[in-house]
Amino acid sequence: MSSRPESPCAPFLVCTGMLIAVGALMVYSASITARPTEAEQIYLSRHLIFLGCAVLAGSVAAHMPASFWERTAHLWFIATIALLVAVLVPGIGSRVNGAQRWIRLGPLSIQPSETAKLTLTLILAKLLSHREGLPLGAFEQRLQVLVPMAITTFLVLIEPDMGTTVFLLLTCALVLYFAGWPGREFVMAAGIAVPALGMLLILRPYQWRRIEGFVTAWVAPESAPYQVRQSLTTLGVGGGWGTGLGSGWQKLSFLPEANTDFVFAVIGEELGLMGTLGVVALWCGFLLSGLMLLQRVAHRRFEFIVGSTLLTQLVLQATINVGVVTAMLPPKGISHPFISYGGSSLLVSCLAVGMIVSLSRGVTREAVRQPSDCETVAEGPDACMATH
Repeated sequence: MSSRPESPCAPFLVCTGMLIAVGALMVYSASITARPTEAEQIYLSRHLIFLGCAVLAGSVAAHMPASFWERTAHLWFIATIALLVAVLVPGIGSRVNGAQRWIRLGPLSIQPSETAKLTLTLILAKLLSHREGLPLGAFEQRLQVLVPMAITTFLVLIEPDMGTTVFLLLTCALVLYFAGWPGREFVMAAGIAVPALGMLLILRPYQWRRIEGFVTAWVAPESAPYQVRQSLTTLGVGGGWGTGLGSGWQKLSFLPEANTDFVFAVIGEELGLMGTLGVVALWCGFLLSGLMLLQRVAHRRFEFIVGSTLLTQLVLQATINVGVVTAMLPPKGISHPFISYGGSSLLVSCLAVGMIVSLSRGVTREAVRQPSDCETVAEGPDACMATH
């Protein structure tokens, strides 16, 4: 009796599951306060509810045929734009710390800018994979790509959310890269984007303060912003092997956003350098297994463009989060996928994994390069088309 072959998705899903497990463990540990209350249980309960919904949504997405995402890309994009507009409407959108980014539904909240990471990828990939004879980089295609990109980033920018806006622009660049966009176009876009972002920073002085704080952390650490100093202190306290799971002190009201944006610092304190390197190793395994999963898909097709972009998105977001926690990048509210507390981020991350699995079952390179068996029969390819 022949044994059943191992699923090509198995290593990818194992890495995802391990990251999710680390996230659930650290959300509970990082939520412990100086005066123990029921808050820790509430955080864990909410996170597990979010996790259950996210895994369910990801499982449904994984079982969808690859063609489903291409057929419905424009519908998902329109829905996201409607939510981005709704979040700006007084009475619908919820304003926190001067930013209006959430739509609250009872105890739950939705952050439409998170879903834009998926839907903008889908619509751009669809436009680029259906060029209708247009060469990549043609003027007509530039307009097709620019319109959804401009609408989405503008709506996110005026929330305001500069960090997500920049991340969405990076997403657009990833889609164009995987679609085979000419290299000269990237140079031109960078030449335009850098001055434009500089103008936006001039209009918002607090952005300059963040950059100044980032520079200060390396020039005069004792004068660095409080959050940066506490993050580096938290990592340093852990040493090589950490203080022990649940035994960290910095999360006890010293480290801001301990269970969300700076949960990686808590991992460093309680599990030490070995713990942080373990998380990095899981992300490396996630990336490598995802690339192996997608290498079977025909390049330059919708499935390959979207799958590769979503995979790179998740790894890039984790890299940015680690960069902020270790003071390698300016402070910005970028969560750690699968590990940070938060419903919208967890849902979008699991949906992205489900979509990658679904798209990996799309048209393979072998199917594109090789003719089907029925084309070799005497009746010829016309008879084959009739049977299909």
